[in-house]
Amino acid sequence: MLSGMPEPMSERCDYVYSRLEIALVATLALSFFLSVILWRARPVELVAFWQGVMVLLAAALWTIGRAYRRARGRDNPDAWLRRAAFAAGMLGAGWGFAAAVFFPGSEAEHALIAFVVAFVAAAGLPLFSAVWWIYAAYGAAVMLPFAVVVFAHGTGFFRLFGAVVPLLYAAYVATAWHLGKAFAAAYGLRSAYDRLSKDNAEVQGQLAEQLDSLLEAHREVQAYGRKLSLFSERAPIAVFELDARATILNMNPAAENLFGYAAPEMVGRNLFTMLLGADERARTESWWNEMVRDGKPTTITAERCLRRDGLELTCEWTLTPLVNDDNRVTSVVLQGRDITQQRASERVRSEFTSTLSHELRTPLTSILGSLQLVQSGALGELDAEQAELISVAERNGQRLLDLINEVLDIEKIESGRLALVPEPIGLKGLLEESLRLNQGFADRFKVRLALVGEPADVTVRADRKRLMQAMTNFLSNAAKFSPPEGTVEVSARLEGDTVRVDVSDRGPGIPEKFRSRIFGRFAQADSADSRIKGGTGLGLAISKRLVEMMQGRVGFEDRAGGGTTFFLTLPVMKAEAEAADNAVRVLLTEQDSVTAEYLAMVLEKGGYHVDTAADAPASRDLLGRWQYAAWLVSRHLPGGEDPFGLVAEMRARLQKTKVIMLVGGANEQATGPEAGRNGIVDCVAKNESRAHILEAVEKWIGRVAPQPGT
Repeated sequence: MLSGMPEPMSERCDYVYSRLEIALVATLALSFFLSVILWRARPVELVAFWQGVMVLLAAALWTIGRAYRRARGRDNPDAWLRRAAFAAGMLGAGWGFAAAVFFPGSEAEHALIAFVVAFVAAAGLPLFSAVWWIYAAYGAAVMLPFAVVVFAHGTGFFRLFGAVVPLLYAAYVATAWHLGKAFAAAYGLRSAYDRLSKDNAEVQGQLAEQLDSLLEAHREVQAYGRKLSLFSERAPIAVFELDARATILNMNPAAENLFGYAAPEMVGRNLFTMLLGADERARTESWWNEMVRDGKPTTITAERCLRRDGLELTCEWTLTPLVNDDNRVTSVVLQGRDITQQRASERVRSEFTSTLSHELRTPLTSILGSLQLVQSGALGELDAEQAELISVAERNGQRLLDLINEVLDIEKIESGRLALVPEPIGLKGLLEESLRLNQGFADRFKVRLALVGEPADVTVRADRKRLMQAMTNFLSNAAKFSPPEGTVEVSARLEGDTVRVDVSDRGPGIPEKFRSRIFGRFAQADSADSRIKGGTGLGLAISKRLVEMMQGRVGFEDRAGGGTTFFLTLPVMKAEAEAADNAVRVLLTEQDSVTAEYLAMVLEKGGYHVDTAADAPASRDLLGRWQYAAWLVSRHLPGGEDPFGLVAEMRARLQKTKVIMLVGGANEQATGPEAGRNGIVDCVAKNESRAHILEAVEKWIGRVAPQPGT
C-alpha cells in the first residue's frame, strides 16, 4: 500500500467477487475430470458423493456472488470479504477432502492427486490473492489435509514431499500477501488518479469561472477608466493627481487653461512651489501634512493662487486622498475651481450690506426714536390727527427697519457669516418666554397665544437668540392670519430622539399654488388679506435656515377643522452631550475658514469646547454671552479693525479670560511688547504644530481631559 493512501477495500472486494464465476467454472470442470479418472479406481458411491459436494460448493459460490451483485456491497466491503473468505475456505476444504480420501492407492494415483492439489493451490493465487487472508483460508483448506494424508499413506518420497507442503503453503501465502499489496497500491493509485482527475476538473471549472469574472471585471475597470478619463478631460474644473508629497502626477486640460501651464511643464513639479505664493505655502504645507496623515477628504480655499502670467486667483480646492490596504495615502485627487469672481461678488454684496446697515439702519433708528419721543408727548400734546400721522409714520418706519434687519439676516446666513452660539436650553421655559414676549403683538389682532397640554420638558442645544427669533416668526405669522378672538395653540412632543414644536392657527390656510415656495425669500401669498396684514416675506425663510443650522427642520401641514400648523423639530440633547457642553470654553476669532477649522479641531481634540467668530462683531456677541477661559484672536481682523482696540474694548467683560494673539509667522512676533501692554499673555503662530498650539493654551488655562469621541 502506498504511504498515506487509504486501502481501497471496496475495489479489492469487487475484484474477489468478479473471480468467483471463474472459480465456479474451474471447480466444476476440474472436479468432473478427476471424477471420471477415479470412477473405476475408487468406490462409485464415494466419487459421486464428492462430486455432489463440489457441485453444491459451486452453487454456493454462485449464490453469494449473485447476492453481492444485488446488494452492491461497496457500502460494507469488510462484511462481504469475510463472506468471501468463508466461501473460499469451504471450496478449499472440498479439494482438501478429495486429497485426503483419494490419495491412498498406486503411485500413479499419488502423483495425480499431488498434481491436482498443487494445481488447485496455485490456481487460487490469481483468484483470491487480492486479499491475502482469503487466499490463506483457501490454501490452508486445500494443502493441510493433503500434507497429513501424505505422511500417513505415502512412500518415502511422498513423505519428503509432504514435509515440503507447509513450506510451499507459506510461500503461496507470502506470494498472496505481496500480490495483495500490489493490488492495494494499484487500486490506491487508480482511486487517487480518479480523485485527482475529479479535483482537477473542479479546479479547471473554478478557474474558468474566475477567468470569466476577471475578464468581466477587467472590461468594467477599463470602461470606468475610460469614463473617469473622459470626465477628467472634459470637466470644466481643474483636476490634478498628486502623490503624498504634493508632486503633480497628472492634470486635465481645464487645469492647463486655468493656470496657463502645459501638462508636461507641470508633471513632476511640486504643486505648492508652482501655484502658491510664499505666504500661502507655509500654511498649506502644514495643513497638507495633517491631511495626508489623517487620510480624510477635505475642502480648502486658497486666497492667492498664481497663474503663469502672474495673475492671482482665489481657488476653492477639494482634496480626496486615495489610501491602500495599509491606510497609507498613495495619491490625492485635487479638484479646483476659480472663485475669484465669486469673491468679488461677495465683497460687493458685503459692501452693500454694510451700506444698508450703516447708511440706512442707523438714521432710521434715529427717526424712529424721534417719532416715538414726539408720540410720547415730550414736545407737547398732539391732537388726534397729528397723533394718527405720527403713529402711521412710526409703524411704517418700524416695518422698514424690520425689513432691513431681515435682509441683513438672510444675507449673513447665505454668505456663511452668521455665527450661532449653541447652548443647552430648556425647551419648556423657552416656549413660555416666547409666548409672553409675543402676546403684545398678538393683541393687535385680538388673538390669544396659548400653550396646549404639558410640553415635553427636554433640553436642546441651540442658539437661544436665533431659536427665539424663529419662534417669534412662527407666532407672529400665525397671529396675523388668525381670526379675531381666535387662539394660536403651541405644543411640544417627543418623536424618538427629536422634539417637535407645533404652532397651530385657524386661519384661511395656504393656497395650493403657494405651498412649494412658502419658505422662499420674499414669499407671500398673493391675496388681499396678505397685503393688508403686511410683512416682508422673509420671516419663514429665515426661520427655516436658522433651524436647519441648529440641526433641525421645519415644515407645515393642514390642520383638521381648518387652519395651518407650522412645526420645527430639534435633536434632544443627551446627558453625555450636556456634560461635554460644560467643558472649558475657548473663543477663536479668525477670518480664514480653513485656519479656523484647523485650530478648532486641534483645540477640540485637546478637550476644550471651542466657539468660533469670523470678525469683531461676532466676537463681541459671544463675549457678551459667555465667560471664556481663553480667547485666541487673530492679529488681522476683517474690515481693518484693530485687534488691540477690540481687546481693550472688551477688557471689562474678559475678567479672567487669557487673551492669546494668533500671528501669521515669526515676522509678526515683533508685536509682542505691544501685545503685553494690551493684556495679551502670549503670541502663537497659526501654522505651528498641534502640540505647540495646545502647549501654549495649556500653559495659561491648564490641561483638560479630552471629551469622549474627540
